Amino acid sequence: MMKRFLLLRTVLLSLVLSVPAALSTARADMRIGVAAPLSGPFALLGQQLADGAHIAATTAAPRGHAVTPIITDDKCTAEGGLAAAATFIEAQVRVVTGFLCMEALEAALPLLSEKNIPVITPAIRERGLTERRAKAPFPVFRLAMPRDREASAIGDILGRLWRDKPFAILDDGTIPGRELAHGVRASLEAKGLKPVLAETFRPGLDNQSALAALIRRSGATQIFIGGERSDAAAIASAASAIGHPVTAVGGETLRAAPEGPDLAPGTLMIAVPEADTLPSAASAVAAFRTAGREPEGYAVPGYATLQIAMDAAAAGEAGKQPAQAMLRSRTFDTALGPIRFDEPGIRADHPYGLFRYDGSRFVPQGLPD
Repeated sequence: MMKRFLLLRTVLLSLVLSVPAALSTARADMRIGVAAPLSGPFALLGQQLADGAHIAATTAAPRGHAVTPIITDDKCTAEGGLAAAATFIEAQVRVVTGFLCMEALEAALPLLSEKNIPVITPAIRERGLTERRAKAPFPVFRLAMPRDREASAIGDILGRLWRDKPFAILDDGTIPGRELAHGVRASLEAKGLKPVLAETFRPGLDNQSALAALIRRSGATQIFIGGERSDAAAIASAASAIGHPVTAVGGETLRAAPEGPDLAPGTLMIAVPEADTLPSAASAVAAFRTAGREPEGYAVPGYATLQIAMDAAAAGEAGKQPAQAMLRSRTFDTALGPIRFDEPGIRADHPYGLFRYDGSRFVPQGLPD
């Protein structure tokens, strides 16, 4: 009888002790959704994003948590976005990251919002997302800067470079080119700097001599180009050919692969640094290479968005608050550096830098005081 009692007591004690362990294990299981185009024309970018998520989950998980990324093909379509949202809801993810295409994100947001599942995207930059969010407060947070903030950041840098220099603002007539050029002009004019020439040019011409002559007559020695890399190269080349060399400046489009004549050495680009070159990304880059992957394209941003998602979910759990509240109130240490979001859910810092083309690549360039 005594033996049976002791055996029963041992069994009951083991069951009692196992409950906290089971609860601890449950708390340790953290699921984060990752929406990426894994098929179709953007599959390469989607795979980079997925690689970043996998590696972050295995190398940067919060202490005490085993993180499982639920990676789903959103196909960069509305249908794919809806299907991805349904998958994430069924999997009971805490946060969703990814979405490289607006169509997929727009379709997924209403479903995810109903379940209070926030989304962190490294790619979407259209202003319309924030405008729609004001009417329907979707919990979306983004690392890519909207074009109006890009223009403001470029204007801040050019305001320091062009304080005493005659400059022209040129655009290629496309919506992105025109919006960027007009935004840069507005930013500069707010600082009391006015262009000696503001002109829309015809893109894609090998010979831009007519525009070059107009630039020479205006006296501009600096030009900002809201357009493609090939147009920046052609315009600067045409100006040099008529004896009026200029310093051309552009945005992120200057990173495109060269087509035809290359950019002149000394061409300036104002853009976000490539993620894998950041000092804050050193440990992430090492983790990629240890795993036999190169940290290209969306790999490091994918890693960073998962870092944010994991930390927000863990902090929310510890404070008994939703992850969304953590995303609105905390600064996150990531491979992209410290990240904080403003009230509309846009990255709050100014990540843009100045780069000079050395004839083969863009290298960081210091700014004047």
